[in-house]
Amino acid sequence: MQIYKVGGAVRDRLLGKPVTDIDWVVVGATTEEMLAKGFRPVGADFPVFLHPKSGEEYALARTERKSGRGYGGFTFHASPEVTLEEDLIRRDLTINAMAEDDQQNLTDPYHGQRDLEARLLRHVSPAFAEDPLRVLRVARFAARYATLGFTVAPETLGLMRELSESGELQALTAERSWKEISRALMEDQPQVFIEVLRECGALKVLMPEVDALFGVPQPEAHHPEIDTGVHTLSVLEQSAQHKQPLTVRWACLLHDLGKGLTPEEEWPRHIAHEHTGLKLIKAVNERFKAPKDCQELALLVGQYHTHGHRALELKPSTLLELLQSFDVYRRPQRFEEFISACEMDARGRKGLEQRSYPQADYLRGAATAARSVAVQPLLEKGFKGPELGEAIKRERLKALKAYKEAASA
Repeated sequence: MQIYKVGGAVRDRLLGKPVTDIDWVVVGATTEEMLAKGFRPVGADFPVFLHPKSGEEYALARTERKSGRGYGGFTFHASPEVTLEEDLIRRDLTINAMAEDDQQNLTDPYHGQRDLEARLLRHVSPAFAEDPLRVLRVARFAARYATLGFTVAPETLGLMRELSESGELQALTAERSWKEISRALMEDQPQVFIEVLRECGALKVLMPEVDALFGVPQPEAHHPEIDTGVHTLSVLEQSAQHKQPLTVRWACLLHDLGKGLTPEEEWPRHIAHEHTGLKLIKAVNERFKAPKDCQELALLVGQYHTHGHRALELKPSTLLELLQSFDVYRRPQRFEEFISACEMDARGRKGLEQRSYPQADYLRGAATAARSVAVQPLLEKGFKGPELGEAIKRERLKALKAYKEAASA
């Protein structure tokens, strides 16, 4: 029995990056031997075990063969005869197909170290094209390592393009796709993920609503970058630079989908794009079964982001309706995330990345003013039921009028 550290742990050590998760491969062992040593089996698909003390995953060396469509369409074979090289060749990228023994002796049959130095994301073997999930994984790695200068090797991009055109991407489950998308959005350069998907043709398959934004012009006076797709990438980039959570990043990606529906004769204006985009945002949300908080914020940002930009001009009654839509009294965090998304949208414009966004503090102040209305005095006056609701609304409107006057003074 020989045990090797494999994959990301080896890659990140060689890159000088912190190693978090460690995967191990066991060569020359049987399931019975692993169980005898106290390892606990996990999963029914292939032989993976948890270490009795550390809890880390140890997998028996295995080969795999394509047997169906999609990510799960593989037959695995594990036995003591499977070599380390045979196990490594089934991996996606050369930089993930290296192994180390306990003395840090490197096994690198597919030249992963050379590709690390060349800053290339290159597939290990033609079998890469058998797994459609790898299109998303490579795009995610491109987003993770873009700051180090990594790019996708042309021949790998070619295989990704073949996969995109084959119909295999449609076989991916929503859960697997969302796992890769959400991880990619939380990388340092999430816009690179979208760029790579677009370059290999996967974006128009997975998110045609986002792909449709490229080439759609906006008024240059407000958007010096003009192209709506370029703007969306810039907004996503800003959200990463400002360390925004996943909910905000997802909303940033989807906020302008309505502009992809504007008839060409109306370009570069996009009247009511906030409303027309809602059905598209809903469709993307449902396609990937995004978490509820991501879905809700994306829809609210899509509908109200121009309200955010015009916050200083809004009438107190419109401002109150906006606050009610977000339920700022019970869910203040969601409104805070909306403000963040609006600010990222404003900063995601060429040359305006550093411009201040006074609307943010103004909206926060408005929410505080509305929340400051006390309910107890109204109860003491005898208001109850629907009448109480109307009385609270009147007092909040009064508070917002006073707030607006004070802010304008």
